Amino acid sequence: MIRPSEALRLLHINWVLLQNGLDEVILAAHIFRPIRFLIYLSPLYWARRNRLPPYPVRIRQALEDLGPIFVKFGQILSTRRDLVSAEIGDELAKLQDKVQPFSGTQARTLIEQAFRKPITELFDDFDEVPLASASIAQVHTARLKNGKKVVVKVLRPGIEKIIRRDMGLLYLIAGLANRYWHEARRLRPLEVVDDYKKTILDELDLQREAANASQLRRNWEGSRLLYVPEVYWDFTRRNVLVMERISGTPVGDIPALKAQGISMRQLGEQGVEIFFTQVFRDNFFHADMHPGNIFVEPDGRYIAVDFGIVGSLTINDQRYLAENLLAFFNRDYNRVAELHIESGWVPKGTRVDEFEAAIRSVCEPIFNKPLSEISFGHFLLSLFQTARRFNMEIQPQLVLLQKTLLYIEGLGRQLYPELDLWSTAKPFLERWTTEQMGPGGFSKRLRKNLPRITEYAADVPLLMHKVLRDASEGHLELQVKSNQLEKLASELRSGHKNTVQAISGGAMLISGALLLTLGPSLLLPASVVIGSGVALGVGGGLILMRAWFRT
Repeated sequence: MIRPSEALRLLHINWVLLQNGLDEVILAAHIFRPIRFLIYLSPLYWARRNRLPPYPVRIRQALEDLGPIFVKFGQILSTRRDLVSAEIGDELAKLQDKVQPFSGTQARTLIEQAFRKPITELFDDFDEVPLASASIAQVHTARLKNGKKVVVKVLRPGIEKIIRRDMGLLYLIAGLANRYWHEARRLRPLEVVDDYKKTILDELDLQREAANASQLRRNWEGSRLLYVPEVYWDFTRRNVLVMERISGTPVGDIPALKAQGISMRQLGEQGVEIFFTQVFRDNFFHADMHPGNIFVEPDGRYIAVDFGIVGSLTINDQRYLAENLLAFFNRDYNRVAELHIESGWVPKGTRVDEFEAAIRSVCEPIFNKPLSEISFGHFLLSLFQTARRFNMEIQPQLVLLQKTLLYIEGLGRQLYPELDLWSTAKPFLERWTTEQMGPGGFSKRLRKNLPRITEYAADVPLLMHKVLRDASEGHLELQVKSNQLEKLASELRSGHKNTVQAISGGAMLISGALLLTLGPSLLLPASVVIGSGVALGVGGGLILMRAWFRT
């Protein structure tokens, strides 16, 4: 049931759409099909049609007229190039927060309510004129009692109530679109609104943003590439965030950067290095690195601000992504198709040859261009769009990654148009892959997992004894789903003696592997451990083979 306030807001939304010449959006719904012909009988429709700006421009203008929450929605939608056309995505990317600041007196009151004390007890100086104002919060400058210059970010008063009201409306509109709009199946409106809800609600918690900033600061402590301001936790609450005030040149002010003697090529390449380091070394990346959130120090070091949106990948996603990119560099499309299936990004039953052919048709035209003209971000976008035809599910972490890559690449090309992101990224990916999959990576993972291995290793003899006892008493049951494993289990059960031999051989193999994995200890020298491990492994293998051939 739609409440009166929601009905009025819906009427206002439809009025704004009509005002911006988007009547076709309203009339596209099946519910209006019986009366759709009436609009084409109106002379006003045909007279105005020739004067209207392009369709993507009208969408942007309508979102701007609807207010800050819809502007924010459009900004996020601009990164979902798997859902909107390139023309609409490019136009929505132009959306900027044009929000009137709320009064400095209100900001002061909100801060005092958050800390339950007068603002004079918190700061020596607080400027009520905002430094910046956006749809979710605004920023003021201040100075702590110890003399440190800071910025104070304050959530807009009542913003959470407004967001939840408009979120309810967006869900209502998405539900109606899902039922009546013929494009709904392709554009998945409910899924888009779900994605937006998570992002926007995360930005309402400034303590969460402070935690993101602290993590990034630790990751880049002492770096010559990136500086992250310090968070002052004693002065941070859910709706108030106090951070170190930084000083730098906006990264978009290229004339000023050149005047300082900063190398544009070096700045562009360092931006790429920062991105890949965050994704692959730290597995924690700033996912809102548009030019408004990046500054540059006189020595060329980047400074990042605004940490409301961050992303991370699983270890498997990292590995598959790196291998995918390297396979693309080498035009090994078969391997790309296999990796997508192995990772679970596309269904297991997908035919590799069909998927490979689709990927080749997308990538070959790209590789015919000079490398400096190839967009890495749009390339990933094309890949994801192709994979969607093979029922690839939306991977939120990959969408964030693609959005961030588009930002970084656009920024890099703005700074240094000849930037070859591919040749900059390839050595990094090759080095990371070697480190992860080579002996060094194995040793690192072994050291990391050693406490858990030793914790469970003590229980192995008892577990082996239980398995062997159950097997010898005929109580051992194997539950298998694979046809091959079911066949093997059937063959092993064909003779009691063979079963015991098979279990014994398997136990010896496991014991040998454990000895070789754990390595030498204070009690056993290397020669004994290695010799015992090899002997157990070989012996277990022979027993398994004997049991197998006797069945």
